[in-house]
Amino acid sequence: MNPSTLIAPPALVRRAEQQDTKAIQALDSAHFIHPFTDHGDLATRGSRVITRADNIYIWDSEGNKILDAMSGLWCVNAGYGRKELADAAYQQMMTLPFYNSFFQTTNVPAVQLATKLASLAPKIGGRSFEHVFFSSSGSESNDTNVRMVRRYWDLLGQPQRKVIISRHNAYHGSTMAGASLGGMSGMHAQGDLPIPNITHIEQPYFLENALPGESRADFGRRAAGWLEAKILEIGADKVAAFIAEPLQGAGGVIIPPETYWPEIQRIVDQYGVLLISDEVICAFGRLGHWFAYEKFGYRPDLVTFAKGVTSGYIPLGGVMVGDRVAKVLIEQGGEFNHGYTYSGHPVACAVALANLELMERENLVGRVRDDTGPYLAERFAELNHHPLVAEAETCGFVAGLVLVKNKATKEMFDPDLGVGMICRGHCFRNGLIMRAVGDRMIISPPLVMTRAQIDEMMALIRRCLDATLDDLRTAGQLA
Repeated sequence: MNPSTLIAPPALVRRAEQQDTKAIQALDSAHFIHPFTDHGDLATRGSRVITRADNIYIWDSEGNKILDAMSGLWCVNAGYGRKELADAAYQQMMTLPFYNSFFQTTNVPAVQLATKLASLAPKIGGRSFEHVFFSSSGSESNDTNVRMVRRYWDLLGQPQRKVIISRHNAYHGSTMAGASLGGMSGMHAQGDLPIPNITHIEQPYFLENALPGESRADFGRRAAGWLEAKILEIGADKVAAFIAEPLQGAGGVIIPPETYWPEIQRIVDQYGVLLISDEVICAFGRLGHWFAYEKFGYRPDLVTFAKGVTSGYIPLGGVMVGDRVAKVLIEQGGEFNHGYTYSGHPVACAVALANLELMERENLVGRVRDDTGPYLAERFAELNHHPLVAEAETCGFVAGLVLVKNKATKEMFDPDLGVGMICRGHCFRNGLIMRAVGDRMIISPPLVMTRAQIDEMMALIRRCLDATLDDLRTAGQLA
C-alpha cells in the first residue's frame, strides 16, 4: 500500500479538506503512537483527522467545521492561519534554519526573544526576570527547573535542599521529572513515579475540599496552609522549591480563591523556599496579563513557559530565571551541565517574536483583560442556571463547569457513567471542541475570539448540555 496514493498532498488540503478518511485512519492505527491514548480503543473508533484551520475553527477530513474552544491544546492564542507567523518561519529558515547554542555560540532571534521576554515579564516586589533558558516544551522546561533549583542550593552550600513540593492533580509535563512534579495518579502508576525528592499536597479545589459552611476566603488560606504543614513535616532545611500552576489547567480549570496565593507567598518567604510558577498554559494573555503571576500578585523565582509563546505554530518553551537564581548560577556556578539541541532554535524564536509582536499590535492581552474576558465571564455564568451545572466559572480566557446529579446537594454522578465523556461526544457531533476532565467540562478559546463568536460558542455549549441532559433522563439517571 503506497501512502501517497491515499492521502492528498499538503498543498491540496487547504483547497479541499475532504480526504479518504478510512485510509488515513488505517495508516494512523498502523504507524502513529499517539500521546495519552488507548490505542486498542483508537483502532476501533478511528482518529478524527484534522486537515486545516482558520481563525478559531478547524475542519476535519469529512469537511466538518468545528469551533475549537480549546485553542488546539491551550496554545493557539493568536488563532489559526496567521500569515505573519508562517512568513517569519520561512524567512528565518532561508536565513539560518538551525544552529546550536552550545560552545559559546548564539543566534540573533534567540537573543532578541530573550530580550523581549525580559521586557514583558513584570517586576513585582523588587524581583525581576532578565534571563531566559530556552527549551522546546513545557515538559523540558520543568525538567530544567529541577536541575536549576538543585544546582542553586548546591552552590549556596545547602545540597540537602532537594525536595520539591507540588500539588495533587497538577500537570507539569510528561517527562520523568515533569510527570513526577505533576500530581496525576494515572501517570505516577506508569514508570515508578514520582522520582525521589518530589512530594505533593492537596489542590485548592473549593467544591471538592471545602468544609461545610467554609467561605472561599477561609478555604483559600487553609489550602495554602497545607504547604506550610508539608514544609514543617519534611524540614525547611530540606525543601528546595514549591511548584504550582497559577490555576490548574489539565486538572480541570481549578481556580484558587483570592486568598490562596498571598498566603503561599508568605509561606515560601518565611521558609526561604523557591517558588516556581508553571505558566505553560497561563502566560501570554490567557488570563489577561502577559504573565499570570502578575494577575495573582505573587513573586516567583522561576516561570515555566511554552505553548502560547508561539501560539503553538512551532515548538518552543523555556524558563524565565529570576535574578536571585540567575545571579548564583552565573556568578558562582561555572559550567551548567544542562541543555538541549534545540535550545534557542532560531526558527522557533523568530516565530515567537512575530507572535508577540502580533499580540501587541492587536492588543490581545488587553482585549482579554478588559473586553472579551469579562464578556465570556458574563455569558459563561449563565450556565449556572442549567440543571446539570453545579458551578461555572472563568478566569480570563479559561473556563470550567461541573456536571452534577443534584444541584442542591452537589451530588456527583457515578464516575463509571462517564458523564463528561457523554457531553464531550455531543460537543464533537455538534461542531465544538470542549474538553472533559472527569465530569468537569473546560474551555480555553483562542484569544482572537470576538463577542459574536463567544455567543456562537455559548449556544453550542448549551445545546450539548441539553443533549447530555436528555441522554441521562432517557437512561433513567435523572428524574
